[in-house]
Amino acid sequence: MTSASPIRIARTPDGVLTYAVALPPPALPAVRPRDLLAAWDMAREAAAAELWGPPRLLRFEGRDGEATTLAIADRDAAAWAEAIDARAGLATLPGLALCLRLLALVELLARAPALAGLYRIGPEGAEFHPALIAAAAAIPLDAAARFDAERLQGLISRSIPAEA
Repeated sequence: MTSASPIRIARTPDGVLTYAVALPPPALPAVRPRDLLAAWDMAREAAAAELWGPPRLLRFEGRDGEATTLAIADRDAAAWAEAIDARAGLATLPGLALCLRLLALVELLARAPALAGLYRIGPEGAEFHPALIAAAAAIPLDAAARFDAERLQGLISRSIPAEA
């Protein structure tokens, strides 16, 4: 016997896809590092090709009864979500986790200058230190579906030898 999906999807009359997720962002599963890297490449290609997806609204049930609502409305973020939806399915916990980890990684790179030596992004693509990708694939998201920068940096510092 299978259980009901923890994600319910509906489309509003104005085209917004809404996702009701029966758990909070920190409860989303880890993903494989190679899947996160593949998602990065696929998402960048979708944005470059201007394959804009519809806006999405994610509503997560909190453990304390409080809900967290996230909007994916930015054009690039919507394209990235569309690419992940086509590959992994945002109606599944693994697919949703992959999408949110990818978006959280992008957001983290913009606000954590201490990580600058662990990645390079250019017109030809992106290169990431394996420890950065491994941490982003494994560390839980916070209640706002972001990464705790200090916790992630601590995990990375324990995985990279001091002489590196």
